[in-house]
Parts: sequence; structure tokens; C-alpha cells
Amino acid sequence: QEQLVESGGGLVQAGGSLRLSCAASGRTFRGNAMGWFRQAPGKEREFVASISANVLSTYYTDSVKGRFTISRDNAKNTVYLQMNSLKPEDTAVYYCAASSIRFRATTEADFDTWGQGTQVTVSS
Repeated sequence: QEQLVESGGGLVQAGGSLRLSCAASGRTFRGNAMGWFRQAPGKEREFVASISANVLSTYYTDSVKGRFTISRDNAKNTVYLQMNSLKPEDTAVYYCAASSIRFRATTEADFDTWGQGTQVTVSS
């Protein structure tokens, strides 16, 4: 059974850092673009970042550029999201997702496998 499991969420003060991990199991996702989305209370789920299967390309939503970094270790079948300079508006449930395509994937429609989410709360 294909599965994505996120970890690393928690409570942090504004300006702090967190590193999210997404461990994949059931099959290898090294041939797929991987991404992170988030959903804040009362809001729709939004794209945060993605990385191509070959690791050469990354994409970010404007609000996290320069603060968040997505990376992947295909040998470990794991994707990471390093989040620095966190702001209260980054508070959300963060979801890892695997795409059905190899390269540019930035919308929900590009992704077909989802994790259960991990809560990130940034206090002011």
C-alpha cells in the first residue's frame, strides 16, 4: 500500500525554524515530483513547494520564497521541507504529496497520493 507519512510539525515561536519530513512507503517515488501543501483553518489547501523527480527544479509559492527549502533523498524515499523565519501566518496543517508527473507540479490536480498531514503552529 502506497503511503506518505509526515513528521516534524509542532509549536514554534515566530522567527523560529522547523524541518518537516515525509517518508514514503509501499513503492518508490523517485520517478515522481513531490510537493508540500498546507491548509490553514477556514481556508482552502494551498501549494507551498515542490521538487522535480531529478531534483534539479524546485518551485515555491511567493509567500515562502527565501524562507522555505524543499529537498529530497531518493535513496531514503524521503522529502523534506526546511522552514525558517516562520511567521504566524504559516500556521496550518502541512501535507506531503506525490505527483503523477516527473517535473513541474504545482497544483493539487498534479498530485495523486497524499499524506495525513502534520500540524505547524507559529506563535507571535
